[in-house]
Amino acid sequence: MNQKLVDFKNKKKAKNPRFVRQDTHKKKRITVGWRKPRGWDSKQRKRMQREAIVEPGYGSPKELRGVHKSGLEIVTVISLDVLKSVNKKTQGIIVSGKIGMRRKVAIITEAMKQEIKILNIPKPAEYLKRKEEVKEQAKKAKDVTGKKKESKEKKDKESIEDKLSEDEKKKLEKKEIDRLLTKKF
Repeated sequence: MNQKLVDFKNKKKAKNPRFVRQDTHKKKRITVGWRKPRGWDSKQRKRMQREAIVEPGYGSPKELRGVHKSGLEIVTVISLDVLKSVNKKTQGIIVSGKIGMRRKVAIITEAMKQEIKILNIPKPAEYLKRKEEVKEQAKKAKDVTGKKKESKEKKDKESIEDKLSEDEKKKLEKKEIDRLLTKKF
């Protein structure tokens, strides 16, 4: 892409006003995202308010529409197959948010190997490191919770059995055997 055009687009976008939907400040249910005012008595449509309305003059050059601010064409990646067709010099990838973590990590590592620019993850190496740490913590938490439950149940049974007499222990054992025999599998 032409670097002069990219610089021009970035400067123009920085100067553009923030286009806000009418009455977003009045009601929570109205989203901030732009909607064209169409009401018969709409003050914004009649240009009685200071809020800017989207108009042709605010657009970017035609050659740069759909291009990232770095000047690279955007390619959305869902699978590893898409990475094969990406041109490193003129295209950058955006890893889709709809895919799972395992596939996302695989795509990021492959893109780093091929030296493809990832546009929506600024520091991919740190991102992978953080996700690996989270995965390890989840494993540890899962292991710890499983061990705690087993040990706690054993301690409870042992403390109850210590307090009971021999007759009561026999009754408990018999109930346990009956429960196991009548259990549906």
